[in-house]
Amino acid sequence: MRYRSMEECIVDLEKHGHLVRIQEEVDPNLEMAAIHLKVYEAGGPALLFEKVKGSRYRAVSNLFGTIERSKFIFRDTWESSQDVIALRSDPMKALKQPFKYIGTGLAARKALPLKKGNGVPAGFEEIQISDLPQIKHWPGDGGAFVTLPQVYSEDPDKPGIMNSNLGMYRIQLSGNEYEINKEVGVHYQIHRGIGIHQTKATKRGQPLKVSCFIGGPPAHTLSAVMPLPEGLSEMTFAGLLAGRHFRYSYVDGFCVSRDADFVITGEIHPGETRPEGPFGDHLGYYSLTHPFPVMKVHKVYAKQGAIFPFTVVGRPPQEDTSFGELIHELTGGAVKQEVPGVKEVHAVDAAGVHPLLFAIGSERYTPYQQLKQPAELLTIANRILGTGQLSLAKYLFITAEEERPVSTHNIEDFLAYILERINLHRDIHFQTNTTIDTLDYSGTGINSGSKVVFAAVGEQKRTLCTEVPVILENLENLENLQEFGQAKMIMPGIVALQGPKFTDYAEARKETDKLSAAIQEQGALDTCPMIILCDDSTFMSETLSNFLWATFTRSNPSHDIYGVNSGVENKHWFCDNVIIDARVKPHQAPPLVPDAEVERKIERFFVQGAVLGGLNVKKI
Repeated sequence: MRYRSMEECIVDLEKHGHLVRIQEEVDPNLEMAAIHLKVYEAGGPALLFEKVKGSRYRAVSNLFGTIERSKFIFRDTWESSQDVIALRSDPMKALKQPFKYIGTGLAARKALPLKKGNGVPAGFEEIQISDLPQIKHWPGDGGAFVTLPQVYSEDPDKPGIMNSNLGMYRIQLSGNEYEINKEVGVHYQIHRGIGIHQTKATKRGQPLKVSCFIGGPPAHTLSAVMPLPEGLSEMTFAGLLAGRHFRYSYVDGFCVSRDADFVITGEIHPGETRPEGPFGDHLGYYSLTHPFPVMKVHKVYAKQGAIFPFTVVGRPPQEDTSFGELIHELTGGAVKQEVPGVKEVHAVDAAGVHPLLFAIGSERYTPYQQLKQPAELLTIANRILGTGQLSLAKYLFITAEEERPVSTHNIEDFLAYILERINLHRDIHFQTNTTIDTLDYSGTGINSGSKVVFAAVGEQKRTLCTEVPVILENLENLENLQEFGQAKMIMPGIVALQGPKFTDYAEARKETDKLSAAIQEQGALDTCPMIILCDDSTFMSETLSNFLWATFTRSNPSHDIYGVNSGVENKHWFCDNVIIDARVKPHQAPPLVPDAEVERKIERFFVQGAVLGGLNVKKI
C-alpha cells in the first residue's frame, strides 16, 4: 500500500484489524500516554484518539507498536527499499545479480523529491502551537512535547533539499521559559546533522531556518530516524519507502511538506537557548533540564482533517523498539561496508540502545601465530566506536567466530562465549574523557563519560559457573562484610551481589577494595569472571532485561569498573574478576514511574473496554 497521507494509513490499518478508534474524550495530560503504554505492553493495536481534550485535532499512536504491523504498513515498498540501500552500500551486487535488482532504478527514480510550486499548499490553514494536542507523557515532564517530529534543515553553504537533513529531534511545545505560540524547544543530541547546519549558520552570523513536519505518510516518520548510507538523503529515502515522491514547496523561504498533517516553521538564532526538559526518555530515565536551541516560531500550518501522531518512550521495549528492528533489517548490511572485517553489530535495545553494543568481527592479521589474542578485533572496535551514532556507546563486547557460530542477538550465549574466552589480564581496553549519549547521566557531565571494550578470541579458557560460587554466597558471614550479600545468579559466569547504598566514589573505592581482598583471601573465582554490584540483587537477577538495563545505563566504565586483584602493568589495566558497580548514583537521573492516580483513572478503559469499542486489551 502506497499511502498518500496519514489518514489513508489509518483507514487501511482499521480495515485489516490493526487499529481501534477511541471515541471518548481523553486528556492529553498523562492520560493518553498511559493508555498507549498499556496497549503497547499488551501487544495491542494502533490507537486513534478522536476526541483530544483541549484540541480539535485527532491523535494517533502505536502505529509501529509491533514489527509485524510496521512491515504491514510498508508491505508494498519494503523489498525495493532494501534493494536500493543494498546497492548504495555495495554497487557490485547489481552486476552479480542483475535480475534481482532490475527494478531498483525505477524505484529510485520515483523516490526523488518533487517540488510542487510555491506558497501554502491547498487545504492547509494557519494555526497556532496551542491548537496542537498538548500531550504530556510522564509526570515529571517539563511540558508538552512532539515525540514523532521530522525536523528539517538545509546546509547553509549548499542550500537545497538534496543537501538537507531530516531528523527526529524532540520538540517542546510548552512549559519552562518558552513563550507560548512564539517559541518551541529543539532538543538534538550529539552527532546529529542539524548541529552541523547550525554551526555553519552561526559562523555566517545567520539564523538557521527550520521546519518541523508532523504526520504525513508513515514512511516520512521512519525516514527521520534512519542512519542512511553516504549519498542517500532522508528525503529520497522517504519517497522510496512511501512509493511516491516527497512533495514539497517553499513558503517564506521555509520548506513545507505538502503531505504532512502539521508544519511548524521557524528560526534558530546564533547563541540563543532556553532550558529544555525534563523529559521521560528512551533509556528509562528522565533527561533533565539543560539549555538547548530555541526556535522562534514563524508560522504553523495544519491540513484539513489533520491527525497528530505521537509515541511514548521509556524503559525498553517501547514502540521505538520497532524502529530499531526496522533500521537493522534495512541497513544492517551497510555497516559491513563501512567497517571492514565486521560481520555483525547489535545495539542492545534492552540497555537503551546507545550504552551497549555487541559485535562480531574477524581475526586475520596473524594466522600463523599459535597463541591468539585480539588484534584485528581492536582495529574493528575502534572503527565501530568512531562511526556515527555507534560512537555514543559505552560498552562494546566483541569477538570473532572461530570455534562455533555466534549471534549477537542471542544475548546470553554471546556474553557466555566472550566470558569463556576473555583474558582479564589483557583484553579489557578503556577510553576515558570521551563522548557518550546526551541522554545518559552515568558519566561525568552532559555528553561526557568513558568507554570500554571487552575483546575475546581463541579457545575456551574457563567453564562458567551456573550456581552462585561459595565464596560469594558466604561473604556476608565474613567480618566487616555484612553489608555485602544476597548473591544471585544472573546467567552463567555473572552474579549479582547486593551492596550498601552508594555515597561517593571515594567510599566506593574503599568498599570494592575490601570486597576484592575478601574474595582473594577465600581463593580463586575463575568460573565467575563478572560480578554486578547493585542495590537489589533480586531485581537484577529476575530477568536478563533487568540486568542489561540496570547495569549498562547506571555505570560509567572509567569510574564504575573495579577488579579483584586489579592493577596496572605496562600502562594496561588487569584483574582476576570484573566488578561493575551498577548501584544508583546521586547524580543520575530518576527512573520513570507512571502517575498512580492516572493509572487508576484509566483502569476502567481496560476492565470495561469503554474507550476501545468493547476490546479488552488485557486479553490481546
